Amino acid sequence: MGTPDFAVPTLVEIVGQGHEVVAVYSQPPRPAGRGQAERRSPVHEAAAGFGLPVLTPASMKDDIAQAEFASHEADVAVVVAYGQLLPQVVLDAPEHGCLNLHASLLPRWRGAAPIQRAIMAGDAETGVMVMRMEAGLDTGPVAMTEKLTIGENETAGELHDRLMRLGGDLAGRALAALSRGTLDFHPQDGETTYAKKIEKAEARIDWNRPAREVHNHIRGLSPFPGAWFEAELSGKAERIKALRSELDDGSGEPGTVLDANLTIACADGAVRLTQLQRAGKGAMAASDFLRGTQIPAGAKLA
Repeated sequence: MGTPDFAVPTLVEIVGQGHEVVAVYSQPPRPAGRGQAERRSPVHEAAAGFGLPVLTPASMKDDIAQAEFASHEADVAVVVAYGQLLPQVVLDAPEHGCLNLHASLLPRWRGAAPIQRAIMAGDAETGVMVMRMEAGLDTGPVAMTEKLTIGENETAGELHDRLMRLGGDLAGRALAALSRGTLDFHPQDGETTYAKKIEKAEARIDWNRPAREVHNHIRGLSPFPGAWFEAELSGKAERIKALRSELDDGSGEPGTVLDANLTIACADGAVRLTQLQRAGKGAMAASDFLRGTQIPAGAKLA
């Protein structure tokens, strides 16, 4: 049971290990692109490529969907970023319950956006865990864990891809242990934090925050939705996304451009913007951006 790119390596690993996949569940096709044509999810596409049956119920709370799920008589369900809360009757249907691959070191960052929130909070470490699902939000006991160090300038997109590959391998090892009867669970231990969904309103950069917080904000929201600021270009305020940055030791009034390399003063220290994106354009290095766009030293960003 999965939907986005993050879940595809787990499906590939399950198939590669030779497990019998009785069904794949994914979110229904959604309108996408300029033409708004319905597009199948990455997991749906991968499953179809393997010739696996794919089910896309709008809600697992539906009685018919629940009956169909139970009819598979599955030994276990593997859930990776499926996108729906599963009711207890679904969690109880497989003989060994539902195993979830979660991209954090639980109980830190339970919820919808653990990768982004870990970076935005300045965490130095994160990982993936295999847990047995309960009705609560990511509260179940944990069986296996793999940890990763978060790079100083690593973006959420880069960390996502590393965790995605590591998660597929971990889920495969968990299923192998389950088949041998050696998959043991233990309660989560530590301080609980919640990774709430990223809201559009929080994407705007606040230059009045310390430079490290601004840097973490930028990389935590890159590439999507993208942290942004406003700059005066050709006499008009334009919204620009900052996709990458580096810490700098410059200083000045927050939001002030300090040099010709887009070093921006923050409340404490400064950040140098290294990759940007104008509306309707692709991402580009700051050096390329500045060839066609003037943001002079002394300009004030909002």
